[in-house]
Amino acid sequence: MYTLLLTILILDALLLGVVILLQAGKGGGLAASFGGASSSSDSFMGTRQAGNLLTKLSWWCGGIFLVLAFILQLMSARSAVPTSVLDRLSAPAAAPSPVAPGGAAPALPLDAPATTEPAPTTPPSN
Repeated sequence: MYTLLLTILILDALLLGVVILLQAGKGGGLAASFGGASSSSDSFMGTRQAGNLLTKLSWWCGGIFLVLAFILQLMSARSAVPTSVLDRLSAPAAAPSPVAPGGAAPALPLDAPATTEPAPTTPPSN
């Protein structure tokens, strides 16, 4: 489902780019508002024109792009809150049990000596 929506989003973005590039320019832009190209009173922020097919298509593609991007963002959000390393350090450590469940002695690590006798101590020399 995620890959289908992502594919539709990419196709919509390509279509939106093509539709915007195919539109004709509306005039002088910001320069026209300050007495540049046309300074009539009804064109202060641009004349009101009936929306043609390309204008309507660009609005629809832009809206679909925003909705799909929001849905994909919600789908990719984490479901669980990440934990901190500090939370694990503050938790009390459980003491290891000397005998494993079932009565068997726990296995020794490979690098540990096989005997459990204490090492002989030498008296300090004076």
